Amino acid sequence: MLKNTLKNSALRTRARQFGSLVRHSVVTPRTGSSHKPKLVTNGQMGVTFIGNSSFFQVGGQNILIDPNFARWLFVLKRLRRPGLQVRDLPPVDLVLVTHAHFDHLHRPSLRAVVRQTKRLHGVAPTIVVPHHVFDLVSDLGFDNVVELDWWNSYRHRGLTVTHVPSRHWGARVIEDSHRGYGGYVLRENKQSLYHAGDTAYFSGFREIGQRLAPELALLPIGAYNPPSFRNVHTSPADATRAFLDLNSRWMVPMHYGTFRLSHEPMDEPLQLLEKEARAAGIEDRVFVLEEGVTRFF
Repeated sequence: MLKNTLKNSALRTRARQFGSLVRHSVVTPRTGSSHKPKLVTNGQMGVTFIGNSSFFQVGGQNILIDPNFARWLFVLKRLRRPGLQVRDLPPVDLVLVTHAHFDHLHRPSLRAVVRQTKRLHGVAPTIVVPHHVFDLVSDLGFDNVVELDWWNSYRHRGLTVTHVPSRHWGARVIEDSHRGYGGYVLRENKQSLYHAGDTAYFSGFREIGQRLAPELALLPIGAYNPPSFRNVHTSPADATRAFLDLNSRWMVPMHYGTFRLSHEPMDEPLQLLEKEARAAGIEDRVFVLEEGVTRFF
């Protein structure tokens, strides 16, 4: 494999680029701080940004989406501390994983969540994953593993979770491209939230908005440089366009600032998002969440 890499100029370029990401990560100081989550008692929708694409939603149920508490992803250093610590979580009812990439499906974090919930509650949470991801989570101790295809739903008490399309890919390693991927729309009573997972801009945003009308859209804005990355990731301009297509009430950006996954400056995604939101006249509908600080909607 090493000989083939050395002979292939494209692979050599990618190896150099990845080496640059690793070097920059190592020398960059880790910033940010962790907090304890605020629990909702009056029926509001509370959302806590943990970092990258990880969120803790507090409402009628305690839900984690793409939980990742890792200090390192292999050789990539986490540059912002997780907004919450596993030890501070209440019992978790439901975990959602959008796809199998290591920054979204982090097995040690998932195992830690199971242990914390069983310690507090005696019963492990349920996990929802795309199709063909069962084998990656089935040995972690979850009480129930639910696999969904696009547009299929799972009902958990009063909450409906619908798996929706994205433009990305689901392989965890090179040869398992059969694995599913996508986002989720969560609806409970009159409250609704859309987590896009990883995605490029595509026409599906308009369809998701028309079919499910989520109030709050959690949309990725990072990992768009080099330009070829926009085949699978949204830039701030793409995310703004997606938000308009969805016709949601509020937007929260994600997938930036936590791990150095691409080559744009770490502070650029939020700067460009502010510019794009102002140009689109939606700046008062975009909320940038500090890690660990619960926002109520």
